[in-house]
Amino acid sequence: MSAAAAPRPVPRPGVLEIEAYVPGKSAAPAGVKLHKLSSNETPMGPSPAAIAAMQETASHLELYPDGSATKLRQAIAQKYGLDPERIVCGAGSDELLSLLTYAYMGPGDEGLYSQYGFLVYRIAILAAGGTPVVAPERDHTTDVDALLAAVTDRTRIVYLANPNNPTGTYLPFDEVRRLHAGLPKTTLLVLDAAYAEYVRRNDYAAGLELVAESENVVMTRTFSKVYGLAALRIGWMVAPAAIADAVNRIRGPFNLGAAAITAGAAAMADDAHIVKAVAHNDEWLPKVTKALEGLGLTVTPSVGNFVLIHFPEAAGHTAADADAYLTARGMILRRVGAYGLPNALRMTIGTAEANEAVVAALTEFVTSAARG
Repeated sequence: MSAAAAPRPVPRPGVLEIEAYVPGKSAAPAGVKLHKLSSNETPMGPSPAAIAAMQETASHLELYPDGSATKLRQAIAQKYGLDPERIVCGAGSDELLSLLTYAYMGPGDEGLYSQYGFLVYRIAILAAGGTPVVAPERDHTTDVDALLAAVTDRTRIVYLANPNNPTGTYLPFDEVRRLHAGLPKTTLLVLDAAYAEYVRRNDYAAGLELVAESENVVMTRTFSKVYGLAALRIGWMVAPAAIADAVNRIRGPFNLGAAAITAGAAAMADDAHIVKAVAHNDEWLPKVTKALEGLGLTVTPSVGNFVLIHFPEAAGHTAADADAYLTARGMILRRVGAYGLPNALRMTIGTAEANEAVVAALTEFVTSAARG
């Protein structure tokens, strides 16, 4: 019997359909200054209080962390006025999204999300043995009617990234409520609010109210964006007691390290640092958008800390061409072909220097491409 035909373990159905998540690039050619704008990281860095808290754990690395992340859950609960027993922490919100899927979905079940929704939803659904169902968007924005039309008696979870990555668009809270009202009581609505802190719209809400008054709504959040703790992988969710209990039953007992717990708690308490980070975004998001539109590029209106830039399809003018041009000069943006957006790049709002460098480089790119 040949080696190729030898018996071997076979993954269960769905696993080999998963296309592994590919993070944004993080390297530039030698000899040029790197401006990494591919992963929506904050240019402000972490809170100094978080750094100091993390350093305090260095002399106790032989000890297991608190398996319940009590200090972190209490810090979150205090800030938002929540019951800490209804908060679950995870290794980034990605882990929590997966745990929710494993807890409530299996073979024959469906998970529903919008056309340009976060790639992790599809990965989690397939990993749990479920079937991904995608609802079309309108103008790169989640369409509530399309989601509701796609709901069947097999729909176990509806995922809503609000604001959405990679488009930067959002649903007003009235629309979120309308979506929830149209779902069966046995269908779980997961509100992924990773970029909530950046939103400056009076009609937006992250979803805490809806979680508080419902038995089938969960909200997930992250410390990887505005809090600047992406390297520590910290996420949290708030849920009805029964859902928090189910997730805790399958969660790894030490899924957060001690450094993550202590740094996260300190970061949650440092309001001044968050105000500073949000103010920077408030200044540069409209500046970058206006500058790029001034070059004749289409930019999807964003409420996050990034913009989605659309390029023409003509040879020499495409997103791939622009990406190569920028990368050669040390500016790393995010290709989003995996989202079905092959002619767009997502740009994180970075430092003033980085933002200005990208605008200047794209000005040169557009001008040189026009000359042909």
